[in-house]
Amino acid sequence: MLARLLTYVPTALLAVLIFYFAFNALTGDRGLLTARQRQAVLAEDVAQLARLHAQRQSLEVEARLLSSDHLSADLLEERAHVLLGFADPRDYVIRVPAQAR
Repeated sequence: MLARLLTYVPTALLAVLIFYFAFNALTGDRGLLTARQRQAVLAEDVAQLARLHAQRQSLEVEARLLSSDHLSADLLEERAHVLLGFADPRDYVIRVPAQAR
């Protein structure tokens, strides 16, 4: 009886192996059922990359304007006011709460 059951062991192991790989092909990290979730994450990452590129370009322009070769007096004055917290007596200062920014 045992010898007869041992002939089915390779077939059972192969069936378990096929089931394991089929299950992971459907529900794993790169499975068929998670494709939409991966696309959503990819879209968020692409949008964040675009925002970071725009921010970098803005910072590069500002750094170029603050360099000694192309010094912009207006930008330098604005940065000094922001960093030092001073304002010209003729300036109108509107304080905005930190939460509204």
